[in-house]
Amino acid sequence: MNNFHTSVLLKEAIDLLQVKKGGKYIDATLGGGGHTKEILSRGGIVLGIDVDEEALDCVEKNFKFQILNFKLTLVKGNFRDLEKIARSNNFNKVSGIIFDLGVSSFQIEDGKRGFSFLKGGPLDMRMDKSLGVKAGDLINILPKGELYEIFTKLGEEHRARAISDGIVSARRIAPIKTTGDLLSVISKAYGIKGELTDFTRANIGKRVFQALRIAVNDELESIKEALPKSLGLLQKEGRVAVISFHSLEDRIVKQSFIDFEKRNMGEIITKKPIVAGEEEIKTNPRSRSAKLRVFARN
Repeated sequence: MNNFHTSVLLKEAIDLLQVKKGGKYIDATLGGGGHTKEILSRGGIVLGIDVDEEALDCVEKNFKFQILNFKLTLVKGNFRDLEKIARSNNFNKVSGIIFDLGVSSFQIEDGKRGFSFLKGGPLDMRMDKSLGVKAGDLINILPKGELYEIFTKLGEEHRARAISDGIVSARRIAPIKTTGDLLSVISKAYGIKGELTDFTRANIGKRVFQALRIAVNDELESIKEALPKSLGLLQKEGRVAVISFHSLEDRIVKQSFIDFEKRNMGEIITKKPIVAGEEEIKTNPRSRSAKLRVFARN
């Protein structure tokens, strides 16, 4: 199981969900099934949702017994449709919901998916392969101003103007088709010459790649839509736990929870976000940027 995906802040998130035996839970971002596995092991019944066909296939193989025993239901879908998916699968009132907003390790490791600046591959970045628009389409079609806006707003990239200029110049000569093509444009905008080390690739590439991934999958809007819906599905004292990996996501979660509390819908359990400890960061460097926030319905 773990070679597929290492779940970040696993124990902390599931402890704070306070899993009850026989309680119903929704894993809104199933991924490799790490959180689902832990909820099942504590006696919970889980509805696992993911847009990624490969994630669902892998979890189905690993959890045949639980599926046969009706402890686990798997559904392909986007968590922005959480309410509809939950109600049509008889998860009308649940004890807890978890969102892990990161990209799964298996998606990053697969170069063909185009998520990683460290792997060669086509500029795809679709979580759901049935989506029409890929990252490469945005890079090769959008006008300079729109690219600049994506990189500044969704990537907080300080060289957004130079990178947008570079993309428009480069694609006049030939389409930008691969992660390597895009990195080469970014490195020119940063004035870097010669062979790129992995450290440099990560340093110059992560914000642009993040911005494109968020744009392709419309991630921020999905979170804004899903959080109020999740509250509507929680029974009294039910909890929602959200693990985010960058400031844009975390800001939405934080503001949504503050708004819910102001409207007397419940209380924020994590006054400050929970972050990974040194030990976890050592074994799983991706956990470095993770933040966990939890809200309880009153």
